Amino acid sequence: MMLSRPKPGESEADLLHFQNQFLAARASPAVTIVKKADKRKGEEGSTDAERPRLQDSKDVVMLDDFPDILPALTPAPPKKSKIKSASVHFEDEDPEERLERHDQHITAVFSKIIERDTSAVAVTIPVPTGDPFPRTFHRSEIKSEVRLGAPVLGHLHERLKLPHNKWPCLITGEGLGSQKSEQEAQAIHRENLEKLRSMSEEEILQEQERLLAQLDSSLVAFLKSRRGGNEGQKKELKMEQNRLEEFVESLPVAQHGVGSSLSMQESRLEESVKKEENMKVRLLFLFPYKDDDLPVKPRKEWIHMDNVEFEKLEWMKDLPSPRQKKTKKGMQARFSLKGELIPADADLPTHLGLHHHGEEAERAGYSLRELFHLSRSQVTQQRTLALQVLGRIVQKARAGEFASSLKGSILRLLLDAGFLFLLRFSLDDTVDNVMAASVGALRALLVSLDDEKYLDWTFSWYQGMAAFPFVPNTEEEEEEEEEELNVTEKSQDKKLKDENKPDPDVARYDVVKGLLKTRIQHRLRYILEVVRPVPTVVLDILHILTHIARHSSEACSQLLDCPRLIETIVREFLPTRWDPQVAEPGCLLTSLHGVACATAMKFIRVLASGGRNATARLLNKFEMKSRLSRFIAEDPLDLLLPREEAIRLSTEAFRLWTVAAGYGQACDLYRDLYPVLVRILQSLPELLSTCRGKSPLTELSVQRATAVVTLLIHVTNSSEDSEQIPPPPVVWNQVSGLQPFLETSLKKFLQEISQTETWHTLQPLTTTYMIYLGVYYSACSQQPSVNPIDCLEELERLTSEVLQPLLSQPAIHSMWDLLRACSALCNPLSCSPAPESVFSIASLSCTGGKPPLSLVGSKSPFPFLTALLFLINSITHIHKGLTSKYSSVLGFRGLKDYLHHSWQTGPPSVTPSSAWILRHEYHLQYFVLALAGTCPDYAQHASLHHCVAMALLSRLLPGSEHLAYEVLLDLAFNPEFLPEGKAGGPEAADFSDILHLGTSATRGALLREAYQNLPFIRSCYLSHFVHLQPTLMRSQASYQGRNYLIQSMLLPEVKGPILPSDWPFFPLISLYNRVTNAETRGAVLNSLPLDLVNTVTWNLQWVLLLETWRAKTLQSIPTAAKLARLMCVFLTGSDLFLEAPIHRYTAALLSVYCQPKALDSVNLDAPLPGLASFHDLYISLLEQFEGVSFGDPLFGVFVLLPLQKRFSVHLRLSVFGEHTSILHVLGVPLQQFPVPLERYTSPPEDNLNLLRLYFRTLVTGALRHTWCPVLYVVAVAHVNSFIFSQDSRTQETDAARKSMLRKTWLLVDEVGSVRFSLCHWDLSFSDMVFLQVYLWLLKFVFTLLI
Repeated sequence: MMLSRPKPGESEADLLHFQNQFLAARASPAVTIVKKADKRKGEEGSTDAERPRLQDSKDVVMLDDFPDILPALTPAPPKKSKIKSASVHFEDEDPEERLERHDQHITAVFSKIIERDTSAVAVTIPVPTGDPFPRTFHRSEIKSEVRLGAPVLGHLHERLKLPHNKWPCLITGEGLGSQKSEQEAQAIHRENLEKLRSMSEEEILQEQERLLAQLDSSLVAFLKSRRGGNEGQKKELKMEQNRLEEFVESLPVAQHGVGSSLSMQESRLEESVKKEENMKVRLLFLFPYKDDDLPVKPRKEWIHMDNVEFEKLEWMKDLPSPRQKKTKKGMQARFSLKGELIPADADLPTHLGLHHHGEEAERAGYSLRELFHLSRSQVTQQRTLALQVLGRIVQKARAGEFASSLKGSILRLLLDAGFLFLLRFSLDDTVDNVMAASVGALRALLVSLDDEKYLDWTFSWYQGMAAFPFVPNTEEEEEEEEEELNVTEKSQDKKLKDENKPDPDVARYDVVKGLLKTRIQHRLRYILEVVRPVPTVVLDILHILTHIARHSSEACSQLLDCPRLIETIVREFLPTRWDPQVAEPGCLLTSLHGVACATAMKFIRVLASGGRNATARLLNKFEMKSRLSRFIAEDPLDLLLPREEAIRLSTEAFRLWTVAAGYGQACDLYRDLYPVLVRILQSLPELLSTCRGKSPLTELSVQRATAVVTLLIHVTNSSEDSEQIPPPPVVWNQVSGLQPFLETSLKKFLQEISQTETWHTLQPLTTTYMIYLGVYYSACSQQPSVNPIDCLEELERLTSEVLQPLLSQPAIHSMWDLLRACSALCNPLSCSPAPESVFSIASLSCTGGKPPLSLVGSKSPFPFLTALLFLINSITHIHKGLTSKYSSVLGFRGLKDYLHHSWQTGPPSVTPSSAWILRHEYHLQYFVLALAGTCPDYAQHASLHHCVAMALLSRLLPGSEHLAYEVLLDLAFNPEFLPEGKAGGPEAADFSDILHLGTSATRGALLREAYQNLPFIRSCYLSHFVHLQPTLMRSQASYQGRNYLIQSMLLPEVKGPILPSDWPFFPLISLYNRVTNAETRGAVLNSLPLDLVNTVTWNLQWVLLLETWRAKTLQSIPTAAKLARLMCVFLTGSDLFLEAPIHRYTAALLSVYCQPKALDSVNLDAPLPGLASFHDLYISLLEQFEGVSFGDPLFGVFVLLPLQKRFSVHLRLSVFGEHTSILHVLGVPLQQFPVPLERYTSPPEDNLNLLRLYFRTLVTGALRHTWCPVLYVVAVAHVNSFIFSQDSRTQETDAARKSMLRKTWLLVDEVGSVRFSLCHWDLSFSDMVFLQVYLWLLKFVFTLLI
């Protein structure tokens, strides 16, 4: 029968019809279907018949001349099979090697084998068979335990059959292999039950924990799963038994024969259930769970819920109540989503979303590690939430909220973990929320809004516009060859080093510099310009940029050079026009773009403080001059902005103009806006009524008025006479007309000084009035067009009408009394770093605000009194005749008490927070001293003022070089501040030497000579500070108001005071360094300064004056450091110390340092400031003594001083081991030696090597009494004490002692010999009879010992 083939056009029904015909005909197919072999499953010869066909198998049609695998279009790595190594083998592979490779030793399978007791087991002999080998046993031959005759119960047989091989052998006992296996298992079970009954619940739990700790974790998980399965199987067996009983009861009576077999099956079922109970007892001992503990009760209709897996349901159970662990180890800190620290024992509800499945799941909150992990999530909301929480944690940490609760610093921990770069990477995220969260966290890390608030508060103080850069105080060690490089070369070299360092290394010591290396300014510009975020993010970015601009002038330059950054800020946030709806009450800003913003103006102002070039670029290139005119000319009430924002914007515009005027720039706007300034000055007295009305905008209005007066101060400094060519930008006649307005306002405000609340509000404005008048009259006295007589008359009128009545006010007296309470010197904790401050981020530690009674607090008298003293000094400098009228200021009790306590405090540590505050306090102290220097008749407190001046010299910070120069020039060496030189001071020094030292009176004459040479001493020190000349010129330009010379409002970087604490020794140290550096390079310095002797003499004279009359001013210098400086006298030149004046003053200083109190304070083991190693210095001193000393006794005393017993033994070993030649010339007489010998001989020496050197130099004659009396006595005393010591010693020490004693006995016995000295150095030589008896006894003892 021929079957037709399908034709085109036929439907699917036709195809099915053809298929049915083909199957009915049973014809052979035209194509053979062959199953393609799989290389991973078998050989090619396998067919379908040899293996079962799978349901998902596919038919493969083989076509000739076609490859089996399609060629790859692109090169791709070959796919690897997971079981290739286990299933694919090669033909030439040796099976034995493969077996050895895969086979495991039996020890890898059985870790521990415990043999059972077979002593009572009968041995049975196997039954003999005729087969050559034992017959194999197959489990299919096991017969069923239940035989059911009725076919109707066949399905029950299959469901109730329980083969034993599925049960653990250890529980059933079958694995024991004996005939009584079940009895043994039951006995073991009974013993276990009895053991469990005898144990308490606590003991069971302890035993359970011990077992769980010993078991493997995988085994524990397996047992848990088995326990759940066994309980489910037990329930199933009970259900089957109930069904079987019901079925049997429903059977007819004729089938009761089957019931007997069913009873057998019931007994077998009971045994199985019993075995299940036994196993459950064992499992419950390890895992005490109950069905009631299930968080979800399984139901019958649920699929696959018959087997309960407890380990998978653990996380659904109710968490245990958290409790604090009783351990000394700290617990991990956890935080809420608000960044608050959650106590360890806090039991918070779970609906707060603070519980998770990580570590310590019962405790609420997130740890820092978990937040870091969450910040790398792929879910945007999780990343955003983690960054927001981290930002809140940082903000609260900087506020000090965790200082008392946590151990260590959170900020330091976060930075070490890479938090900074986590934020930097998050800034590059494409999701707006992630960017916003990272910006907020970065602002919390870098910016302190309280710091900015106090910097704005001090902007109008005296010299308050200048500020220290926010550069961390982490000075790196420099090599010695770099010391002679100038400042420019050092800065360039440091810049190259930072460029070559990786970003994390730079950020480790300077976060802002590290961020700039990552080009963060470009990313922030992109966010502002392209992303255009919400107002909160914009403000955070502006705060971050402001903090970066405060870092340094280099940071300001990088911000200015960033493409389109400043253009975007000026265009978007400082526009000249914007939507008027912004000013409507209740208007919610959705975007800050296109609206004028005070924060943006402040950023421009801080950027301008970076340098005069930056200010010029901002004013001209970025059109900030037109913006200044726009926001200054219009009254804040007329600006289409909220009232507070309008006043802030106007205030920042005036401050920006002030900064520009400080460089002498933008002064041409003064002529254009002169009517506006006059209108503002005329409205200032109206602030009195506003202050009394307690308006909420009063403080902002006072700040704006203060900024206006501060602007006039700098414009006045820039004004000059119009006769100059070219003409100045501001002429004196243009500024002199504003003085009457300000003086009138000052008089009205001073009348409110008794009103506390009003005065605290107006004090900042009154302070600027005082500063303005001081600047105005200083400039007025220098104008050629001003009549000097008119100027003097105005000063007299101001003194009589304003200042003298002011000084008599009780409120002023109370201000002087508050100086000590608000002083940072008297209260060092007020300027200490915050608890969470890190060295890599500069901060002023103002977070949380400063106390009212602090230097920058709201009740601080420092700004007003500093301005008042500045005005008084300006007046007395111009009009000398008014000096006596202001001398009463120096007599205020509060001022004297403050000065007395301030100079006696230790030197404060220099940090960014302390430097900023102390700079303002030093201004007040300087003006007090300057006023005291202009009152020649006021000598009552001259000593106090001189002590303050000496302390101030060693404390003044960089940027105040002008003040240091003035103190050196007029105060420090002023004979009027040393009244002891006229009032019997030299005679008192002689009398003191006679009483205490018993020496001749020579120090008085030296002091008298030094007092007469004070002018030469001053010129000597001023000449040695010539290296400070460049910084002195910049400082003078700032303090003297020469704006055209000011380069930047940023002060020099603070690394310490201008002068070192040991500056009185500076000329001597400078000469020594010059000689040492030349000798280090191999050069011989033959040409020392011509006045070398005079320079060293004047230096020693000044130190002697201070040590005698101002000893407390040198207490900050350790006595050991002073001695080290004096040693430079002997190390500078070969015969400098032999000069008569130098020799006398050095001896006088040595007598001062050899007094008992001074000797007790000497500590040569501690590191000395400015000295790398005292041991190296002493070795140089020994070598110098060997070469050029000529046996000088004074030089010898300096060599002997460090050899005291309480100092390092290495110094004595250097003398007696390497430099024994000095023992021939170290002839300091005992009568002239100023140090008691007990400091050398007590306690006895215990260094055996040194004792041997002592004994060797004595025996060999290298050390003699006539050559070196001091060390001879010291060596004899220690050797004698060692030989005749009765203390228990080691075997080596005892042998050395006997050897020394034997050698001593063999020496020549003469009075005065070494033997005589070693044996009788401490006896009375007058009693010879007693001496002979002593020698006889000594000989007898020696015979017994030998």
